[in-house]
Amino acid sequence: MDVQIVIDCHHPRALGAFWITALGYVEEPPPPPFSTWDEAMDAWGIGPDDDRDPAYAIVDPDGHGPRVFFQKVPEDKTVKNRVHLDVRFSATRGIPLTDRPAKLAAAREHAAVLVAAGATVLSEVDSEQEGAWVVLADPEGNEFCVT
Repeated sequence: MDVQIVIDCHHPRALGAFWITALGYVEEPPPPPFSTWDEAMDAWGIGPDDDRDPAYAIVDPDGHGPRVFFQKVPEDKTVKNRVHLDVRFSATRGIPLTDRPAKLAAAREHAAVLVAAGATVLSEVDSEQEGAWVVLADPEGNEFCVT
């Protein structure tokens, strides 16, 4: 079985570039025998004046994580996500309370990198029972957490 995460958005390539930064992923290479996506689209009859941004995919360069597929949709995001991604940069759940400030600081550092890439900080949580994390929204408003 294989899992793919699909994210609806207005600008697949731009949002994919943000998530490359967030996850450390890379753009999915074009299928053989093409060396670039533009070459593939030309061969498929999708000209330069056509919409070349209907979808975009990124992959884990190590081949362990799921493929993330961004598909263009016309509607805006209108409600809170029912499913979201956790970017587990620094686990805080179940660690000694004395170690939590350093772990939360690491999550804040990674969140700052993502804010520079276009994310927005929505809130921060530091709960003895649940752990610590920063809640962000990607450039199109999809919520996710950095832990």
